[in-house]
Amino acid sequence: MAAEHHLAGGHVNTVVRVGDTVRRPMPERAAYVHDLLRLLDHYHWTGAPRYLGTDTDGREILTHLDGHVAWEPAQPPAVWSEDSLVKVTKLVRQFHDLSAGTDLAEDQEVVCHNDLAPRNTVYRREAAGLRPYAFIDWDLAAPGRRLHDVAHVCWQFLDLGPRRSSPAGPARLLALIGETYGLTTRDRGELVETIMWWQDRCWRGIAAEAAAGDPAKQRLLDSGVVEGIQDAFAWVAENRVELEAGLRLASS
Repeated sequence: MAAEHHLAGGHVNTVVRVGDTVRRPMPERAAYVHDLLRLLDHYHWTGAPRYLGTDTDGREILTHLDGHVAWEPAQPPAVWSEDSLVKVTKLVRQFHDLSAGTDLAEDQEVVCHNDLAPRNTVYRREAAGLRPYAFIDWDLAAPGRRLHDVAHVCWQFLDLGPRRSSPAGPARLLALIGETYGLTTRDRGELVETIMWWQDRCWRGIAAEAAAGDPAKQRLLDSGVVEGIQDAFAWVAENRVELEAGLRLASS
């Protein structure tokens, strides 16, 4: 077998590249995740890796997606550009629409990725610069509302938190995401609340799993991730009125 090369950016799992494949520990809900990847491959959607099977070490085998994975905090400006944000949003709408009405969505609207962030996005170089074309790390995929993934995109890709000097810019970009995706009026009205729901859920989950003895979550806790999420929650709560006003203005 070809040599293994560790891939950077994995805070929870050890991920290696072997030739044109990626080997990862089996996700907790492996059968569901693999069925989802098969569904996306059935429709020839290139925004996710293909599931190829299991290796002799019991790891899942996925196709390697060439490009730039934006896992570090400092990124080229093109990663944060509005063009990239629009493309990310369109990719989310695409896989949501492919999963809507399938058995995998169960009684919910769609299948959600549930961890959409630059660190789980692959960018490739185009004429205008780096642009997103695929998402990785589908381990948390599950049935849910379209709004859940869109809110996670807003939190992570807009870096909502105290590093933002003013809510004015984020408010405009929230509206851009909502318009690009085609959120309903109801979902736009719940968008900021759902961002805060994600932030609260995320830090509490990390803290609880660390307390239960999960070493990966303990590393996140020790690195200050929980405090960072709590600060982001406080920033969104403080600026909620202006953020929601921008969404109402855009939809009127």
